[in-house]
Amino acid sequence: MTDTPTALVDGQLLNVGDLPLRVRVSSRRTRLGLTVERDGTVTVRVPEGCSAGRAEEFVRAHRSWIEEKSRVRDRFRPAHPSRALVDGAVFRYLGREYRLLLDDSGGPVRLAAGRLRLDRTLAADGAAGRDAIIEWYRNAGMKWAAGRLQPWAARMAVPEPAVDVRGLGQRWGVYTPGEAGTEGRMSLHWAVFQLPIRLVDYVIAHELAHLRVAGHGPDYWRLLRRALPECERLKAELDDMGRRVWLGDGTELQG
Repeated sequence: MTDTPTALVDGQLLNVGDLPLRVRVSSRRTRLGLTVERDGTVTVRVPEGCSAGRAEEFVRAHRSWIEEKSRVRDRFRPAHPSRALVDGAVFRYLGREYRLLLDDSGGPVRLAAGRLRLDRTLAADGAAGRDAIIEWYRNAGMKWAAGRLQPWAARMAVPEPAVDVRGLGQRWGVYTPGEAGTEGRMSLHWAVFQLPIRLVDYVIAHELAHLRVAGHGPDYWRLLRRALPECERLKAELDDMGRRVWLGDGTELQG
């Protein structure tokens, strides 16, 4: 009697030789796929019921592709800047530059009269100041995205998912399918709202396309290209500009 191969589980670690891969399982997939993430980690995307043996064979067959993509990622390794919480420090919102102004308001971070205003007591505590600015990006981004999502969903003929704005590590956006009969949820990285509007729109459209097609195969790019003909150019621009986006690092007050 032959044992039935054990199916891979979403989130588990799979080692193929000296290469560790994170497993992502989706009921919407029919084929296997690979992604070299922005931080250099590799993800293997598989349909439900896929065995470890099948995934390992797929990875070995595409090892040269993984190595080439990894070399490209190394050439474009992120060089995210730090920010000191001092008067005049530059923060970007939707592609425009705003200089920081420290005040004694005691209130939350706000954008007023062309300046991003932060209470100097918060600025004196690097972590608290950083968290306050990140919270401002979350709130401002959420309000902006709430009015942007519906036109893009209509343009792409997909339902409008729920949306939230939070930290996503090395990803700009994530779409999580919902249970049967629901539209799922789109999450956007708070840091993406530093980028020009055209690139935030690209991230939104990119994630909305996943409501129709899982993964990033030819069908996915055909769908995205119909809604956004310049998607390849925008992707390249995002890869370049995204390397220089502030991700919350280095906000200690410098004397």
